Amino acid sequence: MSDDQEKMEGHAYFTLSGDVNSDMVRRVFDAVADMSEDKVTTAHVLIQSNGGYVSDGICLYNFLSQLPITFVTYNAGAVASIAVTLFLAGKRRYASDTARFMVHKSHATASPGARPDALKIIVDGLRADDLRTEQILKKHVELTQEHWLVHAYSDLHLTSQEALGVGLINGVANFAPPKGQRLSNI
Repeated sequence: MSDDQEKMEGHAYFTLSGDVNSDMVRRVFDAVADMSEDKVTTAHVLIQSNGGYVSDGICLYNFLSQLPITFVTYNAGAVASIAVTLFLAGKRRYASDTARFMVHKSHATASPGARPDALKIIVDGLRADDLRTEQILKKHVELTQEHWLVHAYSDLHLTSQEALGVGLINGVANFAPPKGQRLSNI
């Protein structure tokens, strides 16, 4: 076995795209079960997602970040909203030079004619979701005061270089599985 082959032993490459929802959670759970069976030690995962449901993203973050598999996450296009939380499960994180990230506060639409007590429940839930996602964000990323001000009222967009500057990624690099390496879609 060559030195390169030895370095790659236990490494596997995956793509994960679409909405962060219960279907994605199930797909990731199934993929991780296969990874365990295949004795994967390092999983390289390219993520392409504009977001989805907060609880599903937090579930995936908590699940992936606690496994005995090292996850390396990549952004080659867009990782946005709750998908950023999922992306942060990577022990090492990379983005292509032309990739972007977007984070924002939680939002919801109330039913027309909703009563004040129903609106309060929605607002309380949104605030709780914001606390959970911001706790994870602050654990990994050093946003500037200016970034937090934008985040408080709008979508915060970050280029790869900006993401590198705040610690969201470890480097600007493309997802590039080695020649001959199997690539699986989750």
